[in-house]
Amino acid sequence: MPHASSVPVLTIDGPSGSGKGTISALVAQQLGWHLLDSGALYRAVGYAAGMEGLDLSDVEAVTRCARTTRIQFRAKKGAETRVIVNGHDATDELRTETAGAAASAIASVPSVREALVSLQLGFRKAPGLVADGRDMGTVIFPDAAFKVFLTASAAERAKRRYKQLKDKGLSVTLSGLQREIEARDSRDASRAVAPLKPAADALLVDTTGMGIDEVVAKVLAVVQP
Repeated sequence: MPHASSVPVLTIDGPSGSGKGTISALVAQQLGWHLLDSGALYRAVGYAAGMEGLDLSDVEAVTRCARTTRIQFRAKKGAETRVIVNGHDATDELRTETAGAAASAIASVPSVREALVSLQLGFRKAPGLVADGRDMGTVIFPDAAFKVFLTASAAERAKRRYKQLKDKGLSVTLSGLQREIEARDSRDASRAVAPLKPAADALLVDTTGMGIDEVVAKVLAVVQP
């Protein structure tokens, strides 16, 4: 069995709405590699904390929640990966901006991040891993052989999220989403723990105005030049 450190990793980092989730899932499928959606882990803990009625500013309670929450990914070919939190399919709830804001709030707590690090490292299994998040290339897998940082304008990202949430029948406004995305960018980039920034050795890809196939091809070229 290959040692974990010899298993290749492709990290795909970037801000909310940059297309990381869609691109990572498609790239993992094409490569036949495992997928880690690290953002879903934080959203799942935020969701579990909400279900328990915890105060997100109660560091001790949220850290305990991060250690005990059971999270599973159920992948199906050609279908959205389902996220099971404590036995409940929470996939749709985790997509909401409320869950995103909770994830962002608890992600700035060092003890929560610590609790989730070993969980994330455990996803590194042969034949390879595509890790999608905000600090995959800088903090979790700094030794990854392949690193990409996806970005797009806040307006473009708000448009994508708007369409995604509208398609799910949720009531949202474009201007509200753009404000939330800009506020989150600023919070994520300025936090003391693992701020959102590209790894020095990451390929930067601005996806504004690019089609999904074009972005997938660009990312695959990093692994298979």
